[in-house]
Amino acid sequence: MAFFFTIIAAQFCTGAKELAGRICRGRKKDTVQGRIRRFAMELELKRIFPAAIRQELSDGYENGLEEVRFRVGRPTEFLYADGKIRRLSGVEQKEVLEMLNYISGYSLYALEEELRQGFLTMRGGHRVGITGRAETCRGSGKISAISDVGGMNIRVAHERKNCAAPLIPFLRDGASIHNTLILAPPGAGKTTYLRDCIRLLSEGDAGHEGLKIGLVDERSEIAACYRGVPQNDLGPRVDVLDNCPKEKGMRMLLRTMSPQVIAVDELGGEGDFSAVYQILYSGVRLLASVHAKEKGELEAKPFLKNLIGGKQIGRIVVLKREEGGTRRFEIYDGALERIC
Repeated sequence: MAFFFTIIAAQFCTGAKELAGRICRGRKKDTVQGRIRRFAMELELKRIFPAAIRQELSDGYENGLEEVRFRVGRPTEFLYADGKIRRLSGVEQKEVLEMLNYISGYSLYALEEELRQGFLTMRGGHRVGITGRAETCRGSGKISAISDVGGMNIRVAHERKNCAAPLIPFLRDGASIHNTLILAPPGAGKTTYLRDCIRLLSEGDAGHEGLKIGLVDERSEIAACYRGVPQNDLGPRVDVLDNCPKEKGMRMLLRTMSPQVIAVDELGGEGDFSAVYQILYSGVRLLASVHAKEKGELEAKPFLKNLIGGKQIGRIVVLKREEGGTRRFEIYDGALERIC
């Protein structure tokens, strides 16, 4: 037992010394908190990698990192925001399984529901998707498990605080907000901007009290809850329903949490919009994202077309990702007239 604690103490001291050194070597324009957060993220990710990959990584590998893809028998890929791809050693299936066991705290059985949906969330908010053989239940066709795991994708969590600050004045409607949709294609940043909108509206500012916001986080991407605790900063007035279907979650929050705003990521099916109408007719405001490249696509999505046509939406934000990873946005009112 004494030997065990000696090892732990030595690892802690080594990590603390490295952290202090990395903070001191940081760029002057960085905050201490920012450097601590980046270093903590690097440690959290790096410790799950197989030894061969850890040895190939150099300091700063996490800067701009968006995804890490493991495929059995093929090179491991590190994908970056600027489009660069770094390829390292491949992995064996047993190494992928060991990583999953480590991520789950060696309690995969406790995460069966998440795994049936093909993903789980690790400490730090990073989302881990898995591929392999889907086992289905006879009769219902529902996925009961994923076996013969052949790959894993870690989507690195990034909080870009204040990225949405320029949007907030356009979203406000007196003491509340306009019903708002954030449009963007995959990878353009709609979840990141939605998360920051939630945080800023929850915190409030000099002229506005923070709003009570109910968040339905069906895929654990916004709050990134780990064992029930949000890993991302959502502000002081947000209540989260994690891993809950959007349609059911919106109605649950409406009945039980008296929210002023209900936030949800990626509206899609008919049931989602049925719940949205219930929200709007209850006087609660909506803050949601939708898959779309531009506002013209709203006409091709029947449920969205009806929602826009009913003059229920007051603001539409269109996000676009430019070359090099920078984002720009356009803002429209309920009549689809551009205001920014």
